[in-house]
Amino acid sequence: MNPTTRSIIAFVCILAALLPVCAFAKEKPVPVAFPSGMRHDSWDVLLKKYVNERGLVAYEKWKATDADRKALDSYLAQFAARPATPATGNDLAASGINAYNASAIQWIIQNYPTDSIQTLRDSFSRKGHQIGGMQVALDDIEHGTMRPLLGYRAHAALVCCARSCPPLQRTAYTAAGIEGQIDAAYAAWLGREDLNQFHPAKNRVAISSIFTWFKEDFEAAGGVQKLLGARGPAAARPFLAKGGYKVENLPYHWGLNDQGKRGESYSRANLYFDALFK
Repeated sequence: MNPTTRSIIAFVCILAALLPVCAFAKEKPVPVAFPSGMRHDSWDVLLKKYVNERGLVAYEKWKATDADRKALDSYLAQFAARPATPATGNDLAASGINAYNASAIQWIIQNYPTDSIQTLRDSFSRKGHQIGGMQVALDDIEHGTMRPLLGYRAHAALVCCARSCPPLQRTAYTAAGIEGQIDAAYAAWLGREDLNQFHPAKNRVAISSIFTWFKEDFEAAGGVQKLLGARGPAAARPFLAKGGYKVENLPYHWGLNDQGKRGESYSRANLYFDALFK
């Protein structure tokens, strides 16, 4: 191996080690205020129309349907003004999750076709969403509001339009139903063998990188192994409840969560390139 090749490989390895950090907040996130008592019926209708059972989105069809593009814009416009009475508790949690997921999808539709949200500049850090009387970033919703409010529970519900994200649920979150909806989101996420794998015979599991990236959120609730023992697939739960198994992370697939072919072949090399040059 010549020196040039070794240098390139070393550079890529360093970038690979640092890259997950780049997906998180580049500056200190700010809390986001949401109006209390928001209704999410129109968002629910859109989810049922354009999201399939695997959580993949029909972006091409959605973008081509003028009425439904406007319906998404109108739904998000309800969050724009500074609220006279800010939402709290489960009301805030439902609005925050829905607004994050809807804003991410709106951003993709505005820029579709694209193979990944990572190909678009500053997708998570750009202050491009009018919510609560100010311009906010997806990072502000996630790290400034939802994680402090929900802790580890946020990670099954917030979907950043990638194939390795927890599956986007086909029902809007509501204040009254959010506890059960987060339970369902965890069941769907941990039950997907392409996203989380459990191997009792090998005494190991291979799980989403999200569990490592946000380790502190899971540790605050007793740790990842406790969570898997309580929320893992029923067939694997006796094995998971014992603990003591080896934990590995699956590579994170940042390809677009598209019902079509977009994002299927988005590779680690594409991700590194986009991180450097977008």
